[in-house]
Amino acid sequence: MPDGITHTDPAGPAEDPTGLAGPSSGAASGPGAVRLTARRVAGRLRGWGGVAAMATVCALTASLTLLSLPHASPGAAQGPVTGPGVGVGVQVRAGSGESADECRRPEASLTPSSADGPAVAAIKQRGKLIVGVDQNSYRWGYRTPATTTVLPDGRKEASPGRLVGFDIDLARAIAKDILGDEDAIVFRTIPTNQRIAALESRKVDLVVRTMTINCKRIQQVSFSTAYFQVGQQILAPKDSEITGYDTSLSGKRVCTAEGSTAYEELEEKSFGAVYKDVGDGTKDDPDLLTVPNQLDCLARLQMGEVDAVLTDNALGAGQAAQDPAVELKGKPFTTEYYGVAAKLGDDDLVRRVNKVLVDYRQGPWQKAYETWLKADLPGISGPPAPTYK
Repeated sequence: MPDGITHTDPAGPAEDPTGLAGPSSGAASGPGAVRLTARRVAGRLRGWGGVAAMATVCALTASLTLLSLPHASPGAAQGPVTGPGVGVGVQVRAGSGESADECRRPEASLTPSSADGPAVAAIKQRGKLIVGVDQNSYRWGYRTPATTTVLPDGRKEASPGRLVGFDIDLARAIAKDILGDEDAIVFRTIPTNQRIAALESRKVDLVVRTMTINCKRIQQVSFSTAYFQVGQQILAPKDSEITGYDTSLSGKRVCTAEGSTAYEELEEKSFGAVYKDVGDGTKDDPDLLTVPNQLDCLARLQMGEVDAVLTDNALGAGQAAQDPAVELKGKPFTTEYYGVAAKLGDDDLVRRVNKVLVDYRQGPWQKAYETWLKADLPGISGPPAPTYK
């Protein structure tokens, strides 16, 4: 039961699924992992798959909270994180000399280094790397189904599902490099709209959560070099008249995650789509068209409350793999890159992550891609080349 306490899985690292839980928390994201228990909701799904039902239940759960981690490191902020995922004010990356308007190469990062600085030293002193991840993005960061084992004496022992996926593998590799043990890690599940806030409040050391590097965000957090290339694309039912990110969206209800680059694209050009909730960002926000977690958009789509979802093709491909009734429409219309995010100013930690990525690109990246992504995102020959300042 959710209790706000960090639990240690005997088969793996410590996980904190309730520490920063969003509306979709506590459910496995693999196909067929969950069955609907609410007959009233199930009746509305009109034949969508078992995973679709899981997403629907996820979207109807409680609102977001941020709970402090027991035995946190000295000096770590323990107050609640507030706001829609962006910190108080806008800070410019130290030494960058670039404003958001002047930004040309947001994916350029600091040169790699294994030297310990204050951020890395604090992690070593604590003995655990705390990483903000997702538990709802199939193939990237998701929770496997819980299992029950019957012991020889007849007692039943329940084991919670574990976090797995492409981002989870990368997070473990960083923990192994810094602490010598890939299990010396605490996963804290965070919703899309709380990624930056979690870093700024030091609830987490890093965010490894399909986070796109862009000019706006490099003023708020520090990014590693890029580890994956993606592009924005429309996800809609296969039988929909929507053809992609074009005029077929006119008058259609399009769902995005709060604080996502997809929402920013619709702000720039919506093709007449309806994509803003009345009361967005306030206590009266219904979280219908803009939602805390990307998977909640799939739930809205399945329930017929929206007509399409705008997300990047990597996340969209995972959702299409979960539910055979939906598909990506048209072609990706942007070029974006995922990066590992750290608190602004934690330059030694960013350099250390970049050092990990140098080695990770030489083999582990390809292994993780083949394990988690190749089936749904075929044809990718390797990671993007790093760009340094």
